[in-house]
Amino acid sequence: MGPTILIFVAALLIFALVILFKTVRIVPQQTSLIIERLGRYSRTLEGGIHILVPFVDKVRASIDLREQVVSFPPQPVITSDNLVVNIDTVIYYTVIDSKRAVYEIANFIQGIEQLTVTTLRNVIGSLDLEQTLTSRDQINGQLRGALDEATGRWGIRVNRVELKAIDPPMSIQESMEKQMKAERDRRAAILNAEGVKQSQILTAEGEKQSAILRAEGSAQAAVLEAQGQSRAIKQVFDAIHRGKPTQKLLAYQYLQVLPQLATGDSNKMWIIPSELTDALRGIGGALGGGDGDGPKGGLDAEDWVDPGPEDANVFDQTSLEDPGDALAEARGQAGQASREATEHATPASRVQPAMGPGVRLPEQSAPRQSPEAPSADEPGEPPAGDASGEAPQQP
Repeated sequence: MGPTILIFVAALLIFALVILFKTVRIVPQQTSLIIERLGRYSRTLEGGIHILVPFVDKVRASIDLREQVVSFPPQPVITSDNLVVNIDTVIYYTVIDSKRAVYEIANFIQGIEQLTVTTLRNVIGSLDLEQTLTSRDQINGQLRGALDEATGRWGIRVNRVELKAIDPPMSIQESMEKQMKAERDRRAAILNAEGVKQSQILTAEGEKQSAILRAEGSAQAAVLEAQGQSRAIKQVFDAIHRGKPTQKLLAYQYLQVLPQLATGDSNKMWIIPSELTDALRGIGGALGGGDGDGPKGGLDAEDWVDPGPEDANVFDQTSLEDPGDALAEARGQAGQASREATEHATPASRVQPAMGPGVRLPEQSAPRQSPEAPSADEPGEPPAGDASGEAPQQP
């Protein structure tokens, strides 16, 4: 077998492989092939294996049927307030008709880009800068509607349009930053003022409650102290009346209390009460007055009264009044006194308080005369007096 035959067999094998390649075509999933036969559209091949006529059928284009994402460069757009902003857009589209996408437009990607730019300028031109920055959803909806309507005849469906970035000029950005800073400072000042206000209100409420509680405590303490003093005075009063003290004992106690009237650094003048002479007369009679038969000081036997055994549980038997009830009663009495003072225009006459039952004023007893002392009517004899030599007082 000569070399010519080998060359012929090799050429035949190559031709067979070419024929096989042009006859059998395997189309991937989500891909479509546009087939032309002798220069005219024949059919569209979907995913799978297909048989073509060699040298008659030709693949015009391969179209990807998956959703595509296209990002366009920033486009300068003028707003309604004559400000130029650069806007980046992102388009999500899907080819739904491969034949129209190939034969209705030469380059549908370029067509979508130019259509997006013109539609974006129309939409942004009716809005100012603030609306442009805050109305992205509205702009996206208008762009999608305009693009979907225009690209529908190309066999392309626009699924979504997004504004990736809106860049105003640098001067506008600086002004916006200053405005936002001023707004944040204003909000911070308002929040600070609200906090100070609430703090002052809470502090005032706390001081009010504290003052009320202190006043209530002082009132209850005063009521309890008054009750204790009342009970002590009553017990002393009862003890005095049970012991039946004489005039001599009262005069002695009076002299013991008398030096306390002169105590104090602010006292410049000491006024001696008029009852001092009576007290001294009583003390003189108790210490040196009278005859030998009468008692010299101390209590008379017939005047002394046995008070009886002291009750050790006297404090346990007495109970204090409830401070709340006493405070309420004191408030009622104060209100009643205020109303009575308001009703009466003229001051009431002073009436000497009546003495309670069992209270007796100390009577000044005349000095007793001994049986041997001469009477005051006898001539030549001075009137009888006490040990101090003073004349007895007339009853």
